[in-house]
Amino acid sequence: MALASLARRKAYLLSRNLSNSPADALKYSFSLSNFSRGFASGSEENDVVVIGGGPGGYVAAIKAAQLGLKTTCIEKRGTLGGTCLNVGCIPSKALLHSSHMYHEAKHSFASHGVKLSSVEVDLPAMMAQKDKAVSNLTRGIEGLFKKNKVNYVKGYGKLISPSEVSVDTLEGENTVVKGKNIIIATGSDVKSLPGITIDEKRIVSSTGALALSEVPKKLIVIGAGYIGLEMGSVWGRLGSEVTVVEFAPDIVPTMDAEIRKQFQRSLEKQKMKFMLKTKVVSVDTTGNGVKLTVEPAAGGDQTTLEADVVLVSAGRTPFTSGLGLDKIGVETDKVGRILVNDRFATNVAGVYAIGDVIPGPMLAHKAEEDGVACVEFIAGKHGHVDYDKVPGVVYTHPEVASVGKTEEQAKELGLNYRVGKFPFLANSRAKAIDDAEGIVKILADKETDKILGVHIMAPNAGELIHEAVLAINYDAASEDIARVCHAHPTMSEALKEAAMATYDKPIHI
Repeated sequence: MALASLARRKAYLLSRNLSNSPADALKYSFSLSNFSRGFASGSEENDVVVIGGGPGGYVAAIKAAQLGLKTTCIEKRGTLGGTCLNVGCIPSKALLHSSHMYHEAKHSFASHGVKLSSVEVDLPAMMAQKDKAVSNLTRGIEGLFKKNKVNYVKGYGKLISPSEVSVDTLEGENTVVKGKNIIIATGSDVKSLPGITIDEKRIVSSTGALALSEVPKKLIVIGAGYIGLEMGSVWGRLGSEVTVVEFAPDIVPTMDAEIRKQFQRSLEKQKMKFMLKTKVVSVDTTGNGVKLTVEPAAGGDQTTLEADVVLVSAGRTPFTSGLGLDKIGVETDKVGRILVNDRFATNVAGVYAIGDVIPGPMLAHKAEEDGVACVEFIAGKHGHVDYDKVPGVVYTHPEVASVGKTEEQAKELGLNYRVGKFPFLANSRAKAIDDAEGIVKILADKETDKILGVHIMAPNAGELIHEAVLAINYDAASEDIARVCHAHPTMSEALKEAAMATYDKPIHI
């Protein structure tokens, strides 16, 4: 079935890229004459100018250069990698790993025959390791720019025409960068909450939470999404008493409900407290600590919570202000996201947008795929990104990773499906390393056995999920995974067994 699906996919992509409706061409001003501007000559003009050097922007710039297009990337931060590399994905994973090592040394080493007289946190050393990782990676991207001959301009870029970007450089000068095609890849910023001022000391965003100078005795996290739970885990392992306040009735609302319940129980076992269906009314920072007044989301008696630090983790918002979008007429929606067609073209000819500034998952890897596909379209090739098949990972311990539909979505769509599950308690590798908390859950079409969604809670779920991502992208059946020989003993055998449970019966349970 998987081989047949590959042929169908190729045929679909061919037909998709050979047909552009007149309506779309009119709506986005993407005519043949406009498209040809990407190949016009001009010694001072770039083929591609990318505003933003985050995961979407720097990947787009490198890919454009690899395709033979003269490319300039503009980045205001002064270091490449965007929020993800500088104050997001990378430093948070560094601290998650370091804090997990400390937690294991303190709570698990003895049961493995490793006894230590004492274990203590050296926070400055931990932060230094995180900073070193970030520094090495940002310099690495600059090296990739040089290797691929991407021109790098450090400064704040603003559109002054569909083919010109005014840049206020970090050196205090101004220059105009010209481009036949301009890609907006400015990412997103922390979403603020009414009445709460983030000072990055006592009331912090994820940026401040990555750079605390000491372990807070009490930490309150506002928001039970990916970022809040990850940062709560870091400081909880290091000794903080963590309370998560969430307005919604559930943590990580996009997660499959069955997996979410197990995940929350796991976090609660790690002493993370949850106050769901709870609204933050006010914040008082007049004393030494922070006082948070909360009440039930549906209304009711108010309660006061005290903390040393409050982390505001209520999501992110597209960073599109101050870019001159209104000056050249680029259309946005009511939350500021830039509207694009399936080629990432805006309504203004020659101007494109990718990543967090457009609709779709706000994920670094999604932005990277946007960047590659967008540049491929500009170069006259075929690009493709399917947002329904983008994996998501929560990097706590255990991790939770998923791709495709949740069971709730399958029910809402009226799909006829089967479910297969396999617990890591029955996985030999997980038992051998004494880390067997978690489960694999697969949803597949009842008639065709096509995989609809895969959800994994496990120590390394973020790595295990990619077999499922590949399977879903090629319309594989659960039987396709089940009949692939998996090395033994490995955690990935749990995915094979869950696939066996989906179309037939598992062996080891």
